[in-house]
Amino acid sequence: MHIDLRHAAPTLDYFGIDAELPEQARALRDRIRAFGEQRILPVINEAWERAEFPDSLLPGLRELGIAGTVIEGYGCPGLTRLEAGIVARELSRADGSVNTFMGVHSGLGMASIHVLGSEEQKARWLPAMARMERLGAFALTEPDHGSDSVSLETRARREGDHWVLDGHKRWIGNGHRADLVTVFARDEADGRVKAFVVEKGEDGAYPEGYRPTVIAGKFGKRAINQADIVIEGLRIPESHRLTGCAGFSDVTKVLSLSRGGTSWEALGHAMAAYELAVSYAAERVQFSVPISRFQLVQEKLAVMLGEVMAIQMACHRMAELQMRGEFTAGQASLVKLTSCRRALAVCRTARDVMAGNGMLIEHHVGRHLTDMEVVSTYEGTDSMQALIVGRDITGHSAFTAGGR
Repeated sequence: MHIDLRHAAPTLDYFGIDAELPEQARALRDRIRAFGEQRILPVINEAWERAEFPDSLLPGLRELGIAGTVIEGYGCPGLTRLEAGIVARELSRADGSVNTFMGVHSGLGMASIHVLGSEEQKARWLPAMARMERLGAFALTEPDHGSDSVSLETRARREGDHWVLDGHKRWIGNGHRADLVTVFARDEADGRVKAFVVEKGEDGAYPEGYRPTVIAGKFGKRAINQADIVIEGLRIPESHRLTGCAGFSDVTKVLSLSRGGTSWEALGHAMAAYELAVSYAAERVQFSVPISRFQLVQEKLAVMLGEVMAIQMACHRMAELQMRGEFTAGQASLVKLTSCRRALAVCRTARDVMAGNGMLIEHHVGRHLTDMEVVSTYEGTDSMQALIVGRDITGHSAFTAGGR
């Protein structure tokens, strides 16, 4: 079954929110939506089954001119938070792996250099990254430190004009192929977290001591590879230390720049799943009539639409608060928590509407469902988001046993 993303179900913008988008945001939406329909959908299922990113999309992604999103200058588009959200929504509406590929490069790889780098470092690296001539990655998570990444154990020690890094990173998107990987490590001298850019040489090889291996066997986000990276005696010149990172609080500045992106991504998956279910119900005939005529199916579609609209309204309110500088960490957690739960429910219901056919990759909904399982996990699990909001509600932190 084929769905044309350029012509959404008429009920998808049920409250007319998209109809009131600024002209520039509408044009951006339509451009990315057409790219999803014409370029992503024809190749993504095969790439998903191979568990490889479809590199044939790279020229088109470059032409979209979206790398860097909210970053101003250095060849970046300087999008508003609303426009950046629309980018994540529309890419995810086609495929979550493609959105993550761009999010890793743009929202984390480029953002870490923009937020933490010196002016010379930004001028050196960002223009080529904006043109997507060089890809970026962000290496923070470790095998034993996901939700508590503040406790990272990768170490760095100064030796003359170089730093020597030892440690282990895991679940690093594009960490096996990016040209510039920002690695976070704890300085043995003062115990503070610092940031270092690992750069490929002119021969396309990583420096000795940086050994990435693609993590195999994922059931979601299969078209974007994450790396397990062993770091042993990796020598980084002082010129590749991002001078604006003097502790973990500086790392959070990078993370806050991309805060909210997962909620927009959840909205994209929910929109796609709803559209797929509506389209399928109109065409699937059982007992001599389309299943869209059955009361139970209509109830499912109505509830799905309500969930999509709830996510949409939350995301737009989030963008308003971000652009006014009033968005809090607790609000971000609440939006992510509820958006992901709702989007998961929509994807599961869409799969149910399709019954056995929903298990087939050709119907797309399985891709969105398994991708949403991943979205619910990264940038803070469902449980971690609940604890952040719970702390705001009660005034008590419950991140450790006994709430200490």
